[in-house]
Amino acid sequence: MKCPYCSKIDNKVIDSRLSKDGRMIRRRRECIACERRFTTYEKLEEVLPMIVKKDARREPFNRDKIIGGMKKACQKLPISINQIEEFVDSLELYFQEIGHKEIDSKEIGEKVINKLKEWDEVAYVRFASVYRQFKDINES
Repeated sequence: MKCPYCSKIDNKVIDSRLSKDGRMIRRRRECIACERRFTTYEKLEEVLPMIVKKDARREPFNRDKIIGGMKKACQKLPISINQIEEFVDSLELYFQEIGHKEIDSKEIGEKVINKLKEWDEVAYVRFASVYRQFKDINES
C-alpha cells in the first residue's frame, strides 16, 4: 500500500478491525519511511448478478435504481433512507449468497413490493401503481 504522504510503499499494519456487518476490514497503517499513519479499508469485490428485464434485455444490478424507486414511493412518509439502504444491502447480500449469474427483474420487484407493503400501505400503492402499471385504482 502506497503512503498517501510520501508515496513510499513500505508500511506496516498497526491495527485491524472488522466492520459491524463483517463485510469490510479497517486497517491502521504506519509508513516505515515517514512514520505517518493512515487508514485503509478492504472490501471483498462484490459479484452481483445481471438483471433480466421484461423485454429480455440484460443489465448489471444497480442498487441506486432500486433505492431511487423506493425513495419516490416513500416520499413524505415516515420511512428513512437508512431503512431503504439497509433493505437494499440485504437484497444484495441475498443475491450474492444464492450465486445466480442472472436474476429476473420480476423477483427484485416482488421483494421490493413486499417490503414496502410491510412498511407502509401508501408506499406500497405508489410503487405498485408504477411497477404493475395499474390502469385504475381498483387494480391493486
